[in-house]
Amino acid sequence: MADYMVCSSPKQFMSENTVSKKILIVDDEPDIIEFLQYNLKREGFKVFSANDGRQAITIAEAERPDLIILDIMMPELDGVETCRILRSKKDFDNVPIAFLTARDEDFSQITALDVGGDDYITKPIKPRVLISRIGALLRRSGQTGKEDDQEIIEIHDIKIDKQKVLVFRANESIEFTRREFEILWLLASKPGRVFTREEIFDKIWGNDVIVGNRTIDVHIRKLRERLGENYIKTLKGIGYKFEF
Repeated sequence: MADYMVCSSPKQFMSENTVSKKILIVDDEPDIIEFLQYNLKREGFKVFSANDGRQAITIAEAERPDLIILDIMMPELDGVETCRILRSKKDFDNVPIAFLTARDEDFSQITALDVGGDDYITKPIKPRVLISRIGALLRRSGQTGKEDDQEIIEIHDIKIDKQKVLVFRANESIEFTRREFEILWLLASKPGRVFTREEIFDKIWGNDVIVGNRTIDVHIRKLRERLGENYIKTLKGIGYKFEF
Protein backbone atom coordinates (compact mmCIF):
# COMPACT_ATOMS: atom_id res chain seq x y z
CA MET A 1 0.00 0.00 0.00
CA ALA A 2 1.33 3.46 -0.88
CA ASP A 3 2.51 5.57 2.06
CA TYR A 4 0.24 8.62 1.69
CA MET A 5 -3.18 10.10 2.38
CA VAL A 6 -5.71 11.56 -0.08
CA CYS A 7 -7.36 14.94 0.48
CA SER A 8 -11.14 14.83 0.27
CA SER A 9 -12.14 18.28 -1.04
CA PRO A 10 -10.65 19.54 -4.32
CA LYS A 11 -9.01 22.97 -4.61
CA GLN A 12 -9.31 23.40 -0.86
CA PHE A 13 -6.04 25.33 -0.68
CA MET A 14 -6.13 27.03 -4.09
CA SER A 15 -4.94 30.64 -4.22
CA GLU A 16 -4.05 32.99 -7.03
CA ASN A 17 -0.38 32.66 -6.08
CA THR A 18 -0.27 28.98 -7.11
CA VAL A 19 -1.42 29.61 -10.69
CA SER A 20 1.45 29.22 -13.19
CA LYS A 21 3.93 28.21 -10.48
CA LYS A 22 6.02 25.26 -11.60
CA ILE A 23 6.93 22.38 -9.29
CA LEU A 24 9.32 19.55 -10.03
CA ILE A 25 8.71 16.26 -8.16
CA VAL A 26 11.60 13.81 -7.93
CA ASP A 27 10.92 10.31 -6.58
CA ASP A 28 11.63 6.76 -7.73
CA GLU A 29 8.20 5.52 -6.54
CA PRO A 30 5.48 6.00 -9.21
CA ASP A 31 2.71 5.93 -6.57
CA ILE A 32 4.25 8.87 -4.73
CA ILE A 33 4.66 10.88 -7.94
CA GLU A 34 1.07 10.16 -8.96
CA PHE A 35 -0.23 11.18 -5.53
CA LEU A 36 1.77 14.43 -5.45
CA GLN A 37 0.85 15.31 -9.03
CA TYR A 38 -2.84 14.80 -8.26
CA ASN A 39 -2.82 17.02 -5.18
CA LEU A 40 -0.61 19.74 -6.65
CA LYS A 41 -2.33 19.98 -10.04
CA ARG A 42 -5.71 20.49 -8.48
CA GLU A 43 -4.21 23.40 -6.52
CA GLY A 44 -3.30 25.02 -9.84
CA PHE A 45 0.40 24.18 -9.99
CA LYS A 46 2.12 23.15 -13.20
CA VAL A 47 3.83 19.89 -12.29
CA PHE A 48 6.85 18.10 -13.76
CA SER A 49 8.29 14.82 -12.52
CA ALA A 50 11.53 12.85 -12.60
CA ASN A 51 12.34 9.31 -11.47
CA ASP A 52 15.95 9.90 -10.43
CA GLY A 53 18.43 12.64 -9.61
CA ARG A 54 20.10 12.85 -13.00
CA GLN A 55 16.81 13.19 -14.82
CA ALA A 56 15.76 15.80 -12.24
CA ILE A 57 18.78 17.99 -12.99
CA THR A 58 18.08 17.82 -16.74
CA ILE A 59 14.41 18.75 -16.29
CA ALA A 60 15.23 21.48 -13.77
CA GLU A 61 17.66 23.10 -16.19
CA ALA A 62 15.10 22.97 -19.00
CA GLU A 63 11.95 24.03 -17.09
CA ARG A 64 13.34 26.25 -14.29
CA PRO A 65 10.79 25.21 -11.64
CA ASP A 66 9.74 27.58 -8.87
CA LEU A 67 10.10 24.79 -6.31
CA ILE A 68 11.55 21.27 -6.19
CA ILE A 69 10.28 18.34 -4.10
CA LEU A 70 13.11 15.87 -3.79
CA ASP A 71 13.11 12.38 -2.28
CA ILE A 72 16.21 11.63 -0.19
CA MET A 73 16.45 7.88 -0.78
CA MET A 74 16.93 7.18 -4.50
CA PRO A 75 19.24 4.77 -6.35
CA GLU A 76 22.33 5.96 -8.23
CA LEU A 77 22.11 9.70 -7.43
CA ASP A 78 20.33 10.28 -4.12
CA GLY A 79 18.44 13.40 -3.12
CA VAL A 80 21.25 14.87 -1.03
CA GLU A 81 23.75 14.70 -3.89
CA THR A 82 21.14 15.96 -6.38
CA CYS A 83 20.51 18.97 -4.14
CA ARG A 84 24.22 19.60 -3.80
CA ILE A 85 24.63 19.65 -7.60
CA LEU A 86 21.63 21.94 -8.09
CA ARG A 87 22.87 24.36 -5.45
CA SER A 88 26.25 24.53 -7.20
CA LYS A 89 24.48 26.04 -10.22
CA LYS A 90 23.75 29.78 -9.99
CA ASP A 91 20.28 29.41 -11.58
CA PHE A 92 19.12 27.39 -8.56
CA ASP A 93 20.57 29.51 -5.75
CA ASN A 94 17.16 30.71 -4.64
CA VAL A 95 14.85 27.92 -5.80
CA PRO A 96 13.22 26.33 -2.72
CA ILE A 97 13.96 22.63 -2.30
CA ALA A 98 11.81 20.48 0.00
CA PHE A 99 13.04 16.99 0.81
CA LEU A 100 10.80 13.94 1.13
CA THR A 101 11.95 11.40 3.68
CA ALA A 102 10.48 8.41 5.46
CA ARG A 103 13.03 8.83 8.24
CA ASP A 104 12.21 11.17 11.11
CA GLU A 105 15.77 11.44 12.41
CA ASP A 106 17.95 14.42 13.30
CA PHE A 107 20.73 13.14 11.03
CA SER A 108 18.53 13.04 7.93
CA GLN A 109 17.06 16.44 8.69
CA ILE A 110 20.41 18.11 9.30
CA THR A 111 21.97 16.51 6.21
CA ALA A 112 19.07 17.65 4.02
CA LEU A 113 19.19 21.22 5.31
CA ASP A 114 22.98 21.37 5.35
CA VAL A 115 23.32 20.76 1.59
CA GLY A 116 20.90 23.59 0.83
CA GLY A 117 17.45 22.14 1.42
CA ASP A 118 14.83 24.57 2.67
CA ASP A 119 12.45 22.12 4.32
CA TYR A 120 11.71 18.42 4.66
CA ILE A 121 8.41 16.60 4.56
CA THR A 122 8.11 13.20 6.21
CA LYS A 123 6.08 10.31 4.85
CA PRO A 124 3.21 9.50 5.11
CA ILE A 125 2.41 12.74 3.30
CA LYS A 126 -0.62 14.71 4.46
CA PRO A 127 -2.02 16.95 1.69
CA ARG A 128 -2.91 19.82 4.04
CA VAL A 129 0.62 19.88 5.44
CA LEU A 130 2.15 19.49 1.98
CA ILE A 131 0.28 22.45 0.47
CA SER A 132 0.87 24.59 3.56
CA ARG A 133 4.62 23.95 3.50
CA ILE A 134 4.84 24.60 -0.25
CA GLY A 135 2.94 27.86 0.15
CA ALA A 136 5.28 28.97 2.92
CA LEU A 137 8.37 28.12 0.87
CA LEU A 138 7.10 30.03 -2.17
CA ARG A 139 6.23 33.06 -0.03
CA ARG A 140 9.68 33.11 1.55
CA SER A 141 11.45 32.72 -1.80
CA GLY A 142 9.50 35.72 -3.09
CA GLN A 143 10.65 38.06 -0.33
CA THR A 144 12.64 41.05 -1.58
CA GLY A 145 14.84 41.49 1.43
CA LYS A 146 14.30 45.28 1.49
CA GLU A 147 14.73 45.22 5.24
CA ASP A 148 18.51 45.23 4.86
CA ASP A 149 20.23 47.03 1.97
CA GLN A 150 23.74 46.37 3.26
CA GLU A 151 25.78 44.35 0.78
CA ILE A 152 29.25 44.04 2.39
CA ILE A 153 30.26 43.58 6.04
CA GLU A 154 33.86 44.06 7.14
CA ILE A 155 34.86 43.27 10.74
CA HIS A 156 38.54 42.95 11.64
CA ASP A 157 40.03 40.67 8.96
CA ILE A 158 36.62 39.24 7.92
CA LYS A 159 34.87 40.47 4.79
CA ILE A 160 31.41 39.13 3.88
CA ASP A 161 29.96 39.92 0.45
CA LYS A 162 26.21 39.28 0.43
CA GLN A 163 25.66 39.81 -3.29
CA LYS A 164 28.44 37.44 -4.33
CA VAL A 165 27.86 35.06 -1.38
CA LEU A 166 31.57 35.12 -0.58
CA VAL A 167 33.51 35.26 2.69
CA PHE A 168 37.15 36.31 3.06
CA ARG A 169 39.45 36.12 6.07
CA ALA A 170 42.72 38.01 5.66
CA ASN A 171 41.96 38.17 1.90
CA GLU A 172 41.67 34.39 1.75
CA SER A 173 38.37 32.98 0.44
CA ILE A 174 36.41 30.60 2.71
CA GLU A 175 33.68 28.32 1.38
CA PHE A 176 30.35 27.98 3.17
CA THR A 177 27.07 26.26 2.39
CA ARG A 178 24.11 28.54 1.72
CA ARG A 179 22.67 28.03 5.22
CA GLU A 180 26.02 28.60 6.89
CA PHE A 181 26.46 31.83 4.94
CA GLU A 182 22.96 33.02 5.88
CA ILE A 183 23.59 32.40 9.59
CA LEU A 184 26.97 34.13 9.41
CA TRP A 185 25.46 37.14 7.62
CA LEU A 186 22.67 37.36 10.18
CA LEU A 187 25.07 37.34 13.15
CA ALA A 188 27.65 39.64 11.56
CA SER A 189 25.03 42.14 10.39
CA LYS A 190 24.58 43.18 14.04
CA PRO A 191 27.89 42.46 15.81
CA GLY A 192 27.59 42.27 19.57
CA ARG A 193 23.87 41.58 19.48
CA VAL A 194 22.73 38.24 20.88
CA PHE A 195 20.45 36.24 18.58
CA THR A 196 18.39 33.57 20.31
CA ARG A 197 18.13 30.12 18.75
CA GLU A 198 14.45 30.82 18.06
CA GLU A 199 15.34 34.04 16.17
CA ILE A 200 17.90 32.22 14.05
CA PHE A 201 15.45 29.42 13.23
CA ASP A 202 12.77 31.95 12.33
CA LYS A 203 14.96 34.19 10.15
CA ILE A 204 16.88 31.41 8.38
CA TRP A 205 14.33 28.58 8.10
CA GLY A 206 11.04 30.28 8.93
CA ASN A 207 8.29 29.35 11.36
CA ASP A 208 6.82 26.75 8.99
CA VAL A 209 9.94 24.57 9.01
CA ILE A 210 10.51 22.14 11.87
CA VAL A 211 14.16 21.20 12.33
CA GLY A 212 16.01 19.08 14.85
CA ASN A 213 17.37 20.63 18.05
CA ARG A 214 20.97 20.07 16.97
CA THR A 215 20.64 21.89 13.65
CA ILE A 216 21.89 25.27 14.92
CA ASP A 217 24.73 23.63 16.87
CA VAL A 218 25.95 21.78 13.77
CA HIS A 219 25.93 24.92 11.62
CA ILE A 220 27.67 27.06 14.28
CA ARG A 221 30.33 24.38 14.71
CA LYS A 222 31.03 24.38 10.98
CA LEU A 223 31.25 28.17 10.93
CA ARG A 224 33.84 28.06 13.71
CA GLU A 225 35.82 25.34 11.95
CA ARG A 226 36.30 27.64 8.96
CA LEU A 227 36.43 31.06 10.64
CA GLY A 228 38.16 30.18 13.88
CA GLU A 229 36.86 29.97 17.43
CA ASN A 230 37.03 33.69 18.28
CA TYR A 231 34.31 35.21 16.11
CA ILE A 232 31.09 33.55 17.25
CA LYS A 233 30.40 33.40 20.97
CA THR A 234 27.85 31.13 22.63
CA LEU A 235 25.77 32.50 25.50
CA LYS A 236 24.69 29.30 27.20
CA GLY A 237 20.93 28.86 27.27
CA ILE A 238 20.39 32.08 25.32
CA GLY A 239 21.93 32.12 21.84
CA TYR A 240 24.86 33.39 19.80
CA LYS A 241 26.58 36.64 18.91
CA PHE A 242 29.31 37.79 16.55
CA GLU A 243 32.28 39.31 18.40
CA PHE A 244 33.69 42.65 17.20
